[in-house]
Amino acid sequence: MSKTNKIILAIVSVIIIGLLVFAAVQGDVHGTVWSLFPAIVAIALALITKEAYSSLFIGVVVGALLHSNFKFTTTMDTVVGNGLIDAVAGNAGIFIFLVELGVIVALINKAGAAKAFGRWAEKNIKTKLGAILATFALGVLIFIDDYFNCLTVGSVMSPITDSKKISRAKLAYLIDATAAPICMIAPISSWAAAVSSNVTPEVAGDMTGLELFVRAIPFNFYSLLTLVFIITIAFMGFDYGKMAEFEIKAQSGNLGRVGRNEVDTTINERASVLDILIPIILLVGISIPALLYVGGFFDSASEYYLDFVGSFGNTDATVALPMGGLIALILTVVYMIVRRHMDFKTSMEALPEGFCAMVPAIIILTLASALKNTTGLLGSDTFVQNLLADASWLASFLPAVIFIVACVISFATGTSWGTFGILIPIVLSIFNAGDPLQFIGISACLAGAVCGDHCSPISDTTIMASAGAQCNHVDHVSTQLPYAITVAVISFVMYIIAGFVKSAWICLPVGVVLTVGTLFVIKMITKKKANA
Repeated sequence: MSKTNKIILAIVSVIIIGLLVFAAVQGDVHGTVWSLFPAIVAIALALITKEAYSSLFIGVVVGALLHSNFKFTTTMDTVVGNGLIDAVAGNAGIFIFLVELGVIVALINKAGAAKAFGRWAEKNIKTKLGAILATFALGVLIFIDDYFNCLTVGSVMSPITDSKKISRAKLAYLIDATAAPICMIAPISSWAAAVSSNVTPEVAGDMTGLELFVRAIPFNFYSLLTLVFIITIAFMGFDYGKMAEFEIKAQSGNLGRVGRNEVDTTINERASVLDILIPIILLVGISIPALLYVGGFFDSASEYYLDFVGSFGNTDATVALPMGGLIALILTVVYMIVRRHMDFKTSMEALPEGFCAMVPAIIILTLASALKNTTGLLGSDTFVQNLLADASWLASFLPAVIFIVACVISFATGTSWGTFGILIPIVLSIFNAGDPLQFIGISACLAGAVCGDHCSPISDTTIMASAGAQCNHVDHVSTQLPYAITVAVISFVMYIIAGFVKSAWICLPVGVVLTVGTLFVIKMITKKKANA
């Protein structure tokens, strides 16, 4: 850590202690702005120290102190019980899926399939632009679930991006930018299901949750303009901010990969591209029926029997993905043995390797979830509800206000789902059913939730993107932030315009032009600075 960062850390530590003393004197802080303080502490420390584990844990402790009114035993109960244990219990299914995916990747490496795919990529994907667009396309295609997207795209595309000297930080951005933003505009996804579950007839009238979700898509400026941003900056062939520094380092071979560099990537001349594609196809092909099964598609007693959309809306990805992953893993082991790439004993060696590769992501996800739990105990939902209720008189400006509020809450808590779970009922109650502003307000809520999640170092999706790309988590956050903020500012402007224009046919083209124009201006400024 540099001397400047040490000074900043010391100052921040003093401020945190001072604020905690002030909170202790104040008494009960439930449902106030203090409910966001633990998350702000964790984010500030992570950005200053570039170390996520201790920063998140300190945030959990701060939240527990505020919740317990600084009583030692209650604080410990909150940290361990409400924080860590509930975090592990709530994410157990995702942890299992992470390990399954890690083992599948280890099997692919042991079979020499990763090297074979790299050889194929060198022959067929000739340019850096081609590698970026291929990564983007794969991310768009895997729209079912953001966790699935993050880890699958990273595993498949890293050999290609490495061969084209694209930094792991850039790969992490491409993964993250085609995970939540894509899921948020895909009607058949776990995110659409989560949004639909938060819409009740009492506030939505005759409109179903899925219908509301679909009608909000054209106004989801952050998600849509993020896709425009990726394609435009890829064709323009430049980067800015910290990302440019990492891309320069990548040209000299420093890709910024972290994790188990000693992973077995055996060179096997018998291995082919099929040996990496078949496990991925198995994973995708089995996970989709698993999601439908958990949602009640095949259950004749279920109200969603043979209802494709309804069963997706009723599914639970934390159950379905581990189920699909387990079956895919078993079939992958059988496939590798039948192909004579390895024997049974060698295949079992991939189990601890895959687990170890996912340990950093599991630790961060556990601590991030514990932080969300303690933030929830402090009544962050009550604070946000009161905040928006006070702003109801803004009318046409309200979509822009909702977008900012959703961004702040999602950034501070690290959860998109938690954010729109809080905001959707509030937004629906503010606007009249069927009012165009209602759809714009819902889209602003969803877009802001994705944006804040995209920027937040404690977001599970951001953590998964880092894990999928095997990139240092703080490096991913610091390089992605300027790109996300650029699109966020444009989106904010668009929500101001949309509040008055109320037409996606006008607003969306304007947003595209603003995005492309902004990138041209940034490129000109970057070029001038480089030549100065």
